[in-house]
Amino acid sequence: MKSSALPGRLGDPASTLLSDKRTDPRIRAVLESMAELGGGMTPPDSTAPLEDCLAYCADFESTAAQAHPMELAAIPDFPNVESRTEIIKGVDGNDLSLYLHMPKSESDTPRPCILHTHGGGMVLMTAADPNFIRWRQTIADQGFVVIGVEFRNGGGKLGNHPFPAGLNDCVSALKWAHENKAALGISTITISGESGGGNLAIATTLKAKQEGYLDQIDGVYAFCPYISGAYANPPTNLLSLEENNGYSLDCDMMAALVRVYDPELQQVNNPLAWPYHASQDDLTGLPPHIISVNELDPLRDEGLEFFRKLQAAGVSAVARTVHGTHHAGDLSLPDITPDIYSESLRSLCGFAKSL
Repeated sequence: MKSSALPGRLGDPASTLLSDKRTDPRIRAVLESMAELGGGMTPPDSTAPLEDCLAYCADFESTAAQAHPMELAAIPDFPNVESRTEIIKGVDGNDLSLYLHMPKSESDTPRPCILHTHGGGMVLMTAADPNFIRWRQTIADQGFVVIGVEFRNGGGKLGNHPFPAGLNDCVSALKWAHENKAALGISTITISGESGGGNLAIATTLKAKQEGYLDQIDGVYAFCPYISGAYANPPTNLLSLEENNGYSLDCDMMAALVRVYDPELQQVNNPLAWPYHASQDDLTGLPPHIISVNELDPLRDEGLEFFRKLQAAGVSAVARTVHGTHHAGDLSLPDITPDIYSESLRSLCGFAKSL
């Protein structure tokens, strides 16, 4: 029997993000409006055929694209930021687009760089989506060189390229940024992403250690990292997967998308695919990390558990929890909760400047 004293669906199996009293009232109001609009296809579950999972990725992107004109119009002017696109060759011989944003003003000293790996579970969405453009420009406006990686996805219009294609593209971007530090006026490189991008930020770092170029990464900042892959049968120590299940993310749906990234489920314990499973030896010697999680996110506890693993391995690591927010809620509603958005921006920028 559930106890009402427990949070979320631990206390009330019928609890939702809208009914949970912890939800920021501003976010609740927006989500209520979105719920009234409806639309979109029903997400697949963990037993759905791969074809249905791929169809969901395509439909998700198509539905999200309907809001892109409005989101583009909402991006403020950044008169002090210039942007351009570089196309490089990836380690797999593929063309890879990098979106560069940097201050227009010249500087006598190199600037820190943020290498941004966007969210989308490694299987959908693109670095050219408006919310990611706005995030990169906002960071650049704070005096940073920002590089957005248009990595290959497991599904959607940039698919179908399962693991390790997207990871290899992030490695390619890292190596290019490092090789061009002088030309770009870069001092340090912090790799940062949200959700699936948080996975790729950490996995790129683990791969860099394995392959001997860890010195190219000065720090890692992972927002709401999607790193366990254990959604079909959630482990008992990750209580948030039950507590917040259905709060914008659903375990069945995430388990289905795991199969888009790893169709044969051969990588379930591979830390390069799912960094939560990294051993202490894998983690020892990594650069400083910040792991930022959202209070009302099913993924909250895997991020916090990974933070504890980093500490146990002797890595300089800090964790933060953004209260009242759902998955990536601190980054996705800049005009609704500007104070939360700005605080996460300050945290990332302060970390990168400190390295």
